[in-house]
Amino acid sequence: MSAGDHFYLDKADPGSWRALNGLARKVAAAAEDAGLSRALVELLSVRVSQLNGCAYCLDLHTGYAVEAGVSAQKLAVLPAWRETELFDDLEQAALAIGEVVALLPDEETRLAELAVARAELTDEQYSALQWTAVAINAFNRISVLSRHRVRPGAAAPEDQAPENQARGKQAAEEPATDAPRTPSTVAGGTA
Repeated sequence: MSAGDHFYLDKADPGSWRALNGLARKVAAAAEDAGLSRALVELLSVRVSQLNGCAYCLDLHTGYAVEAGVSAQKLAVLPAWRETELFDDLEQAALAIGEVVALLPDEETRLAELAVARAELTDEQYSALQWTAVAINAFNRISVLSRHRVRPGAAAPEDQAPENQARGKQAAEEPATDAPRTPSTVAGGTA
């Protein structure tokens, strides 16, 4: 295989890919059980995907966020969420967790950020949001390493995302040729 050949990590090991999708479904169920809205989960997925520079997951989860009711204004200012008053305490806690998980700052910063977020959340919510961020990070990395492409003018098929499986929609067993099924694992969509 030459450096120019396209290598799809998800297709190279379908068993591991299916296992990750299974984790995404469990994480989505935990988020839903914790009372986290799909909109919150998608907001977290979009922010983590921004930080990881995953175009495919950004395209997918921005669409899901809109479907879940996240406003265009919130999506537009999401990279600067700390500079606005648009995000409620729960959303701020989720976004802080997402940034900590994606960026892994120094221990002092990490502990301070998580302590502030923790004060807003139940144990179940705190756990589910961290798992959601971990899952979407994994999918971001697979999509970036596999160079999954965003198709101009066409939204990703709903049946390609494991998070949709968690919402009760049918999904194919195998990953698509050039499009991953990333989880919007949690509460119907995040990871």
